[in-house]
Amino acid sequence: MNFLLDEVARATLRLAEAGVASPRTDAEELAAFVHGVRRGELHAVADADFDARYWECVSRREAREPLQHITGRAYFRYLELQVGPGVFVPRPETEIMVDWAIETLRSMDVADPLVVDLGAGSGAIAISIAQEVPRSRVHTVEIDPAALEWARRNIEASGHADRVTAHEGDMRTALPELNGRVDLLISNPPYVPTDAAGAIPPEVRDYDPAPALWSGADGLDMIRDLEAVGRRLLRPGGAMAVEHHDGQGIDIPWLFPEDKGWRDVLNRKDMARRDRFVVMRRADGDG
Repeated sequence: MNFLLDEVARATLRLAEAGVASPRTDAEELAAFVHGVRRGELHAVADADFDARYWECVSRREAREPLQHITGRAYFRYLELQVGPGVFVPRPETEIMVDWAIETLRSMDVADPLVVDLGAGSGAIAISIAQEVPRSRVHTVEIDPAALEWARRNIEASGHADRVTAHEGDMRTALPELNGRVDLLISNPPYVPTDAAGAIPPEVRDYDPAPALWSGADGLDMIRDLEAVGRRLLRPGGAMAVEHHDGQGIDIPWLFPEDKGWRDVLNRKDMARRDRFVVMRRADGDG
């Protein structure tokens, strides 16, 4: 074992003792970041090239600062995104919802699908759809000015700024000019109950922006509002996907009833086989 790998092993123990959920992965990611190599290349770093700044980064992660804030980058599907204070760090669970959205768009008989992403955050969802559905036009909405700056920075860096437009606004009232025209609406809205702060990891509670987290006593306030937004924005037959907490799956389908014009309402599962997002379609008629 070379010196760096020995230090990574020590860092792994420290992070595990601090309660970090993925101590080995994080210790390796930090080592790769500091030394400018890939995780699989750590063994090739010469002992003389060990950078003591690694332990500064480990200390920050030990204090439960998010890994992505330390490295300044987050990975989502095929993207490397810039992230930091003021923006919600994209999660792997959301990739499954985006996969559903992309497959749904590809199956539509629409030449240039119109997509709305409500809650831009880093821009992960909007950019992924634009990248993987090349003729799509994507509008994304963010209420938090700090997060919006991160989204616009990532959109510009992605090379898809000609097809992704970021708007500052409230997702409940945004984009009235698109009423009844949208082919697919997707959202990872705030869904954490306000009384659940004690159960939320410090990386989330203390660093992710509050507008991206909290949504009333049961966490469903924004999702209730999105039901009306979907009816307003979607064309007849348009599709919608909304992420939720894994404990909310039993309640959310009831928020999109047939008598309000919804059909094919179904919970979808994440990689851990837990209910993670709900999908549905607008009825072909007025409903």
